[in-house]
Amino acid sequence: MIKYTLRRLIQAIPTLFGITIFSYLLMALSPGGPTAALAIDPRLPPAVRERTERLAGVNEPIFVQYLIWLTGDDWMRVDTDGDGKADRSFLIDIGYDANGDGDYDDRELGEEIYPPGDKQGIIRGDFGDSFAYAGRDVLQLVGERIPATLELGISALITGLVIGVPIGIYAAVKKGGWFDNSTRILAVVFNAIPIFWLALILILIFGARLDLLPMAGRTPRTIGTGIPPIYERIEYLILPTFVLATGAIAVYSRYMRASMLDVINQDYMRTAQSKGLSTRKVWFQHGARNALIPLATFLGPAITNLLSGAAITETVFAWPGLGRFGVTSVIGRDYPVVMAVVIIGAVATLLGYILSDILYALIDPRIRFD
Repeated sequence: MIKYTLRRLIQAIPTLFGITIFSYLLMALSPGGPTAALAIDPRLPPAVRERTERLAGVNEPIFVQYLIWLTGDDWMRVDTDGDGKADRSFLIDIGYDANGDGDYDDRELGEEIYPPGDKQGIIRGDFGDSFAYAGRDVLQLVGERIPATLELGISALITGLVIGVPIGIYAAVKKGGWFDNSTRILAVVFNAIPIFWLALILILIFGARLDLLPMAGRTPRTIGTGIPPIYERIEYLILPTFVLATGAIAVYSRYMRASMLDVINQDYMRTAQSKGLSTRKVWFQHGARNALIPLATFLGPAITNLLSGAAITETVFAWPGLGRFGVTSVIGRDYPVVMAVVIIGAVATLLGYILSDILYALIDPRIRFD
């Protein structure tokens, strides 16, 4: 198992490398470009815009920009002061209208807009500085929002499994009955309803009309700095968790039902029943474990799916997580943040599929990886 996991991790490196190439090209070739976020004023003269592109590092050929983003700019630095060490100036000079005459005047040389420092590249854990957050480190901004996303995602995943798996098992046992037919209809309905529409309806009913649950946010606004324990703000988690878990409940219940129907007709199930074992023990101890094997395909990348769905859910419920942060960064053209979110999603996807293979062996002891 350990050798197999290491081999899969090594095989994932070229895949991740390819993802970085395509994602960076998509960003670099998108309309507007990074300078649209740095120079918002459309009246900027061409010379100022060109200077902004040079200082932002986007005036180089695309492959050079990609190498700087991937590996850093150490290989581009030169010794300019003769001290035997490579250095580079990060003085910012983008110009602004200082006297109000409608013309852009140059800033004083040496006035820095962003903190100085060499670019280290993403392979060394440096995703650069955010355009929209006054040059703050991207990984620091992402790290501040990951706990909220994990809180919502794990809650939705557990809810989907705890509700969806038993529903699928019981629907298979009661095939053709009212429970089976009703859960099948509900699964189709929840799969067809857009997440944002369901979220808005629940906010309208339970928030605006009945005033039973908060309509948005992760914590009461009256609280100062810091987040209280989850049991003190559980009401803020109910609606977004339910909205995010509805799709998982529908998928897990349908796949569990189909897998359980195949298991029920196996010889060992009839043998267990003929030995006089209780019906519940036959269903859950002998049948459910083998029926869970196909479901392992979905459990691995489930976190990635929740992150993609959380982008909508977090936006509707104003949940301060990574999904909402990514959406606002795309709208604001904060390209360093967008690329960081893309790479994090790609790594989570690759690790998710590796986890699926590991779950196969954990659920079914007959499976071995040589």
